[in-house]
Amino acid sequence: MIDILAQAEQITGSIQGGLGCLGAAIGVGIVGMKGAEAVGRNPDAFGKILVQSILGMALAEAVAFYSLFL
Repeated sequence: MIDILAQAEQITGSIQGGLGCLGAAIGVGIVGMKGAEAVGRNPDAFGKILVQSILGMALAEAVAFYSLFL
């Protein structure tokens, strides 16, 4: 019985980590897509858009770390 509970605990932790990383990957993809779209619309604002995109991607990746380590 204890082995079953330990295995269930590992499975639920894996699902939590996998879904957190999936959400982060989708978030990074959306940020990258919208950043490229914004640069296409206004190439002169490339530097400002790049900084905002990197910050957005870093915040999205933080979700993945939280899901993996908590």
